[in-house]
Amino acid sequence: MFDIVIIGGGPGGYVAAIRGAQLGGKIALIEKDEIGGTCLNRGCIPTKAMLASAELFNKVKEAGEFGINIENYSVSLEKIIERKDSIVKQLTGGVSSLLAHHKVSVINGNGIIKNKNSIEVTKNDGTVEIVEGENIIIATGSEAATISSLGYDGVNVLTSTELLNLKEQPDSLLIIGAGVIGCEFASVFSSLGTKVTIVEALDRVLPMMDHEISKRFTMLLKKKKIGVHTSVMVEKVAKGLEGVVVTLNNNKELLADKVLLGIGRTYNSKNIGLENIGIEVGEKGEIITDNMMKTNIDNIYAIGDVNGKILLAHAASAQGSQVVENILKNTSLEVDVTYVPSAVYTFPEIAFIGLNEIEAKEKHEVKIGKFPFTANGKALCIGEKDGFIKIIADANTDEILGVQILGPHATDLIAEAVLAIKYGLSVEDVARTIHAHPTISESMMEAFEAVHGLAIHSI
Repeated sequence: MFDIVIIGGGPGGYVAAIRGAQLGGKIALIEKDEIGGTCLNRGCIPTKAMLASAELFNKVKEAGEFGINIENYSVSLEKIIERKDSIVKQLTGGVSSLLAHHKVSVINGNGIIKNKNSIEVTKNDGTVEIVEGENIIIATGSEAATISSLGYDGVNVLTSTELLNLKEQPDSLLIIGAGVIGCEFASVFSSLGTKVTIVEALDRVLPMMDHEISKRFTMLLKKKKIGVHTSVMVEKVAKGLEGVVVTLNNNKELLADKVLLGIGRTYNSKNIGLENIGIEVGEKGEIITDNMMKTNIDNIYAIGDVNGKILLAHAASAQGSQVVENILKNTSLEVDVTYVPSAVYTFPEIAFIGLNEIEAKEKHEVKIGKFPFTANGKALCIGEKDGFIKIIADANTDEILGVQILGPHATDLIAEAVLAIKYGLSVEDVARTIHAHPTISESMMEAFEAVHGLAIHSI
């Protein structure tokens, strides 16, 4: 019998498996598809590979501004996809090697929980194996939501999974949903020359963001000639003679070669045997857990997207590590999801941690500091001056309540803010920390200085 059996080999499952092995546990990992899950195969990594190609193409287009003349350049989506696939293959192979090195028993097949200690695995070769464990961790993740009423067919109306495997670049792309997925793909395809239009039912792009970030980013989308339609619903999606016709509830009709459904994700909690032992599931299909990721069955846990807490790969990995430590070290530490940064890989990037301005003002008297990248020397040198950093702090205690970044390397810069908030540093603590010059990170220091009106390079 294994100490822990994990169902799902994504960033939650495989990290939990390796951590368990490092701590001396006997671990089994069941995966019906490819090791790495959605993140590595159909999400985080493939999209970032394509974004890297699009970013380089943006630089080529801007080369003249840097004194470099480039002629007769072009884009091959097929080659971009080939590079993406190569990176994915390298990384999935690397994870498989890590699992083997740590002597994790990897079982390829579909796992169904039969009782609190047994999982029936139908292997990919058709054989069936019963795998037993003292503890079970469910890490089955989520998948792109599809709505048949919106015309989903996987050919003309796509999810991100199909869009990541297109071999021919569409002349036009309409994206339903202006969340993270929609905005990231809008950045990729518009940079490559596709005419992109975004349709969002809510009143703004990236509705989960700080309002000021959302407003500025929308301006940048429009500057790049990306069509933005907010506060409208899609009533009908139908294949026409010249493409896909999307009818809105304001009587407008939009035409595109391809349509992307960027409307969120659904939890992979079906057909894994939850009903066999009465594991509690929420209205949307998320597995209900406590703050230690434990389900209502004492020795069964759910981590990552499938528990519906935070649908981010790094949150899944953190949950997996802590759950395994609790099991093998016999501790009862809660998985703290307070300090999880969010990252959006658009042009420019967006990242945030903690409260936005509206949330902060509901609970605190606040002070706000902002610093624009137009005032940062390194940002000007690399030609990425759009955006700003925004610090939200408690006016009385100097506590850092939230940090919002729109601009170059935002997804890297946010790590400093996470560390500062997690370990209780004050605004002044960060402002007085010397940052190297010239770097993008100096903008963080100056944004913190700006909370007290002390930024040197901005008025």
